[in-house]
Amino acid sequence: MEANEILAKAEALRTTLSTSYRDEIVKSLYNEAEIIAKRAVKTASEKKYDFDQKIDRLVTSPVVGLPIMVLLLGIVIWLTVTGANVASEAIANLLFGIGDWGRTWFDQIGVPWWITGFLWDGVYLALAWVISVMLPPMAIFFPAFTFLEDLGYLPRVAFNLDWIFKKTGAHGKQSLTMAMGFGCNAAGVVATRVIDSPRERLMAILTNNFVPCNGRFPTLIMLATVFVAAAFPPALTSLVAAATVVGVVLIGVGFTFLMSWILSRTVLRGEASAFTLELPPYRRPNISRILYTSIIDRTVFVLWRALQTAAPAGAMIWILANTHLGDSNLARMIADWLNPFGLLLGLDGVILLAYIIAIPANEIVVPTMMMVYMGAGMMIDGPGTSAGIFDLLVNGNGWTMLTAVNLMLFALLHNPCATTVMTIYKETKSYKWAAVSVIITLGTAFLVTFLTASFARLMGWA
Repeated sequence: MEANEILAKAEALRTTLSTSYRDEIVKSLYNEAEIIAKRAVKTASEKKYDFDQKIDRLVTSPVVGLPIMVLLLGIVIWLTVTGANVASEAIANLLFGIGDWGRTWFDQIGVPWWITGFLWDGVYLALAWVISVMLPPMAIFFPAFTFLEDLGYLPRVAFNLDWIFKKTGAHGKQSLTMAMGFGCNAAGVVATRVIDSPRERLMAILTNNFVPCNGRFPTLIMLATVFVAAAFPPALTSLVAAATVVGVVLIGVGFTFLMSWILSRTVLRGEASAFTLELPPYRRPNISRILYTSIIDRTVFVLWRALQTAAPAGAMIWILANTHLGDSNLARMIADWLNPFGLLLGLDGVILLAYIIAIPANEIVVPTMMMVYMGAGMMIDGPGTSAGIFDLLVNGNGWTMLTAVNLMLFALLHNPCATTVMTIYKETKSYKWAAVSVIITLGTAFLVTFLTASFARLMGWA
């Protein structure tokens, strides 16, 4: 039989094999290697399981492996929520105080009001907001994430989720890139380089935004605290808020699976590649390496890119809020024009305007909403307390629980920020896939919020 005939026969037979045949080949190779090792290596005493294996039998268990993973996620988010609030307030007071000083100094030396407002109330306060809102959560989340990574736990996460990703037609390593997305979706997109298959890497890129990044946590935390946790005793507020945010995160993970399944059966058809993972041993975390990686390589890198996009967004906010036509400003007029579409989605025009302005940086969504609702001409911190925010939103601007729920869903599912879109283009070298990432996420956000609002109204809940 000639070589071409052999290849043709092999190709014909390959289609009859099960999708797990590659896994079976790898398994047989490791079994044979283990048999050879047992013949050649003698040990003083035979232990059924060493310490690593005992832990792995628990954390990779099909019964308790996933609950342990969710529990660790909850602990990390709880630490981020409770720790970041205090630090964010302190940094905001410091930076906003500097802004007041700079504004006063500009006034004293006779700088025109519009230059003072543009630079200090627009550009500077936007940068101050991004720093005070982003830096503390990242300074907590990234070290915690890097600790688990250095400990050797993250490969276990990939192991636990591999079977789910395989059923969706994706790659198990996508779970690692998804975890990176919690800190920053742009970093999660870059992390997809660990996936060898171009098809599966592209799938991970297009679905990474369904994991909420640090920029979206402030909105989620505010809504969870004001509308959910406020109904519980003060001692439970942080726990309830963290549990609510974890629930929203799990919804995002569910949409990641769903969209991966849809893509693998439509525009990104193909056979899932084999995922052979040799779990590394647990090791003592290196504190200096954790601090360097989490602070320098991740926190500073992500914060700098966010600042580059937040500055023009702050300038646009100030211009819209301080350009008056008649008795109203442009920000209020655009919000009123968007309001009918916003109400259709269970939101309002101010929320949609805030997200349009916040395309460069999600961190400024909340202050933009507060600024428009209160009619202020500069970015502000709103009423300050949870009760004050609740009164402003509910009694002052007609918010309902449907508005809060749909805003949480929209904050979770909406389009990537400008930094992430630029990163997608750089990684794929394609404007098409960068645009597809926006269409997929924004289309999903519109559809889910519309269906949720329609169902709530149909049931008489709104």
